[in-house]
Amino acid sequence: MIEARWHVRALIACNAIALLLLASWRWPPARLLWDRLDSEAFRLMNAPLANSAAWAQVWGVCNMRPVDLGFGLILLCFLVKGNWIFPAAQVRRALYAFLAVLLLLLLIRAGPLAELVKVMHWQRASPSLTVDGAVRLTELFPGWARDWHMKDASVRSFPGDHASVLLLWAMFLSPFASGWRRWLIWGLAVVFMLPRLVAGAHWLSDILVGGVFLALIAAGWGLYTPYAAKACSLFERFATPVLQFLGRLPGLRQISLFSGR
Repeated sequence: MIEARWHVRALIACNAIALLLLASWRWPPARLLWDRLDSEAFRLMNAPLANSAAWAQVWGVCNMRPVDLGFGLILLCFLVKGNWIFPAAQVRRALYAFLAVLLLLLLIRAGPLAELVKVMHWQRASPSLTVDGAVRLTELFPGWARDWHMKDASVRSFPGDHASVLLLWAMFLSPFASGWRRWLIWGLAVVFMLPRLVAGAHWLSDILVGGVFLALIAAGWGLYTPYAAKACSLFERFATPVLQFLGRLPGLRQISLFSGR
């Protein structure tokens, strides 16, 4: 499933697409189109919040931190449910590989990409903070914002970190899924990105440029080099004994992640 060898063509393709996408965002004529797309997308998604209290409540709930945790559990289920995306015997290795590539994404984001964004002055505030007349969910529902940590704004919106993780998850699972399962994976990734866009916490290009760039770089260097396979071996050494021990507990022995079958 995860091989300890170089896939040079796939690695070059991931990096080339990521760099071309970023270049299109920085090239002035194309940047005008990106900026127009950002403005139009934000207007179309955010303005209806002012016209319907029920619609605003839906997206208010979707932007709560506990709901983010719920989304995360759904993503995890796709990785650890045996014989659905991965054969039961490969579930542990699939989870180890994804965690390894996710760690790589976080290191790239916190290190070289963060420094590049700072040096090149690419950082910007979210549309909810810069567009006149933007509907703020935290202002519509101040009690929810206080109690449930709603997010509808960011002074550093580029790139879309939340979206990059969702995109990485979908990219990781796609080669192993087929038919309606692949469509479901990408459908969920898109749906789970929408709350931040509707609320104005990110511009669309934060996701389509920043999030895709970060996910492609991490996927390329994580999955198409020996990195993931070597990281899996390390995880197996330390995590598998713990999972095997937990698999002896009632209720957990039927779960592929713990039972190994």
